[in-house]
Amino acid sequence: MNRIEQLRISGKLPSPKGVALTIMEISLRENATLSEVTKVVQTDPALSSRLLRLANSSAEASRPLASINDAVMRLGMVAVRQIAMGFSLVDQYHEETCQGFDYQGFWSHSLFMALASQELGRVIRIASPDDLFACGLLAQIGKLALGTAYPVDYAAILEQQASGEELLALERERLSVDHCEITAAILADCGIAKVLAEPIYYHEAPDLSDFSEGSRPYQLTHVFYQARRMADLGLAFEAERHSKISELLRLGGKIGLDVESFGELFDRVVQQWHEWSKLLKVLANPLPAFSVMTSAPLPRPEQEEPKTACKRVLLVEDEPTTRIMMEGVLHKLLGCKVYTAENGKDALTMALEVIPQIIITDWLMPVMDGLEFCRTLRATDWGQSIYVIMLTGVETEENIVEAFEAGVDDYVTKPMNIRALNARMRAALHYVNLLETWEYDRAQLKQFAADLAISNRRLEHTAMTDLLTGLPNRRAGMEALSRNWSASMRTGKPVAAMMIDVDLFKSINDRHGHAVGDQVLQEVAKAIQSSARKDDSVCRMGGEEFLLLCHDTDLQSALLAAERLRKMVKALKISIDGMDIQTSVSIGVAGREASMEDADDMILGADKALYAAKNAGRNQTCLFAQGRTHCT
Repeated sequence: MNRIEQLRISGKLPSPKGVALTIMEISLRENATLSEVTKVVQTDPALSSRLLRLANSSAEASRPLASINDAVMRLGMVAVRQIAMGFSLVDQYHEETCQGFDYQGFWSHSLFMALASQELGRVIRIASPDDLFACGLLAQIGKLALGTAYPVDYAAILEQQASGEELLALERERLSVDHCEITAAILADCGIAKVLAEPIYYHEAPDLSDFSEGSRPYQLTHVFYQARRMADLGLAFEAERHSKISELLRLGGKIGLDVESFGELFDRVVQQWHEWSKLLKVLANPLPAFSVMTSAPLPRPEQEEPKTACKRVLLVEDEPTTRIMMEGVLHKLLGCKVYTAENGKDALTMALEVIPQIIITDWLMPVMDGLEFCRTLRATDWGQSIYVIMLTGVETEENIVEAFEAGVDDYVTKPMNIRALNARMRAALHYVNLLETWEYDRAQLKQFAADLAISNRRLEHTAMTDLLTGLPNRRAGMEALSRNWSASMRTGKPVAAMMIDVDLFKSINDRHGHAVGDQVLQEVAKAIQSSARKDDSVCRMGGEEFLLLCHDTDLQSALLAAERLRKMVKALKISIDGMDIQTSVSIGVAGREASMEDADDMILGADKALYAAKNAGRNQTCLFAQGRTHCT
């Protein structure tokens, strides 16, 4: 028996009680009705007010819902069950049974994630926003379960302040199960569909899932990941916000949200977070507007601990005793990785090899002195951002000015004082830290811009593509029509249009179902696409109707092409689930004529020919010319 089964049997897994449990039991019956659920909900004023708020937050009607019956009808039985269960767990598990587990912080983060999932779902439209709310609320429930079932052991794990894969490894090592597995088990017990539960399981590390890019599970996983990152920002200290915002903007760009749109979405979530926190008795931090956070300056250096680890320092000093002493100070006291050179010429070679972040150089040296070395360094692209400290035994105003004009950032007088060097190095380290942050943000913004460009191209492609057949949609077809008509008018070359309609398509849907009908349309679309020439334009106009535009094609050639297409479709062998589906198409053909004022007249002519083909018994090709229709 595995650990999860042991927890189920022992009753230690978090589970709903009271009204929520009754709702779950009712909803699992085959003959359950919404009126039964409504009666139970009405017995709990707190749950009633929460469901009303949720229903009104997602209702499209301008009139707000006022009755529990309307709210339950709006949300549906599945959503009511899931949400009631989530609220029940929030109400039950506020007690601090596990030392070190932040119960208020946990539910505050979970509530933010729920609301963020809901809002993101309204943008991407891949699942019900109400379902996403429930999933977001419970996405981290496994942590609460482990803290509840094993309070002492989990407190010891929390003391190590691990996160990500490190936390999961500690949980598995000490408890033989991790919080992701527990979350999946609780979601299954609560009846949340696998199509939602699997993305939640992988949302902490989306790259570890094997979901195909662009698939529904892939998109859901990234929705939950982004919602979690939004919640992280919502609960972050002010000094931590800057680094989190960069990633969020990049993630927003992937779903087509620019900075302004994402900021508006985030602010909506924050407003709802504060409103919901009162209902659920959960803390919610005051947050400034997203635009204010993005424009806030970086934290002041004195608010940060200096990040000295692994900073690359080049020490240029010809005097061995001083070089050895300073190398020890820089390495042992400040934790820097120190490289050394004895003169400016050797230092240039070393600097090009290691690209140091800080250079400390003596002024007076053989071969190439410190000033010449500094001037040469600043003349390179790679050497302009390096922080340079000069060691000098002379502190006259003229010498200091000369040093700064050569490109020195700071100086230390000799004989060297350790405290003075430490102070200068602290300033240098702050500069390097700020430079690293700037470079990181710049890289993030570049990535954000690239992701946004890719997302915009995908959105543009989606807006112009028929999702069922993969062909361009009506909008794209009308743009192609305008281009072909304009080119024909400009060059005098002919252009023709075919209106194509699948015969008796309604009977296929009625007899075999819409799923089979969809596959028939896909097969016909493939046939039309394969019959078209490279420069022709194909689109699905809607329903079972298609448009084929023939560039540089006279009426007779278009008619012959239409006949070939009609025979190709008639000969199609469409086998679906052991059934052979026979189909055919009717085609109307028209070309540009001098009497036509615009492209719409040509399409109208092709439409008339199509109706003539239908009236002639279907599976026909008809031609529109000189105001009349002719069937072959």
